[in-house]
Amino acid sequence: MAQNFERHRQPWTPGEIAKLHLLAGKGMSLKAIAKALTRSEESVKKRAKSDKLKISKAR
Repeated sequence: MAQNFERHRQPWTPGEIAKLHLLAGKGMSLKAIAKALTRSEESVKKRAKSDKLKISKAR
């Protein structure tokens, strides 16, 4: 069940970063944010950590 991400190893655009900040601020889960940005969960997690954002845990 591997997913292919078109954005693999692509640099983050300012629009994607803004959307990440917005979605994280709304309290969305890591999985939902990754799907919305068409990026891997690992990529989103790394970017959020570097921007000092909190991503909510899925329950």
